[in-house]
Amino acid sequence: MITLGIGCGADSDKVVESANQVASADIHIRCYSKCPLKGGLAFVEIVVSDHPEVVLVDDLVAGKINGAVRGTLPANETLRYLKSAYGVSHLERIALLETAHGERFFLAPVGVDEGWTVEEKVALVNRARDLAKRFGLSEKTVILSGGRMGDIGRHPIVDKSILDAIEVAERTGAVHGEILIEDAVKDCGIIIAPDGISGNLIFRTLTFLGTGIGHGAPVVNIPGVFVDSSRASAGYAGILRLTAAVVQKK
Repeated sequence: MITLGIGCGADSDKVVESANQVASADIHIRCYSKCPLKGGLAFVEIVVSDHPEVVLVDDLVAGKINGAVRGTLPANETLRYLKSAYGVSHLERIALLETAHGERFFLAPVGVDEGWTVEEKVALVNRARDLAKRFGLSEKTVILSGGRMGDIGRHPIVDKSILDAIEVAERTGAVHGEILIEDAVKDCGIIIAPDGISGNLIFRTLTFLGTGIGHGAPVVNIPGVFVDSSRASAGYAGILRLTAAVVQKK
């Protein structure tokens, strides 16, 4: 039996409903909220605190829960405390995405402050390959850039993104896919965006405008299992199941 925690901020009914869908004799779920909530069925516990993000993370660090999902708690406060609790200067997140056609892949970076250097992208490639292996996805990796090779000279930022992508591909044995993300999803289990802004835009465009699905973004540079999620998600059942899978495969 494993125990998962999920944050309940706004839209708490949506979070509790998702917890009720997933909870079972094998998966117990704690919902962390500022106020008492109704609707928790068997194997779903409501934890009330003035600072639910702190208690959620503290319980994860202490081993009282096996994995945690941000749910609808505010991103800034929750992720800031997560960094402090684990003593890391930044977080590395890798999102599991699915297109409308059922193509699944891991995408990074997905935070606007992540993946801006060659070293950071190399680290993300290595961590993403470990995730892909555990989830049965292809470890083939494509490094995207801000343009095609023929675009070199059009703008210095585009030039740098292309040169960085080539270096990352050479150092990791990945493929430089230029800007052609539509080709990358056909046979690659890992896609590395040029930077955190473009990665975040890819994630948001696919999941909120393009009828794709976001299955959550595990944080991969801490020892605990923490899966980030968007407060705009339609529900959290799939993200809770992904978290349970990460716990079981870790």
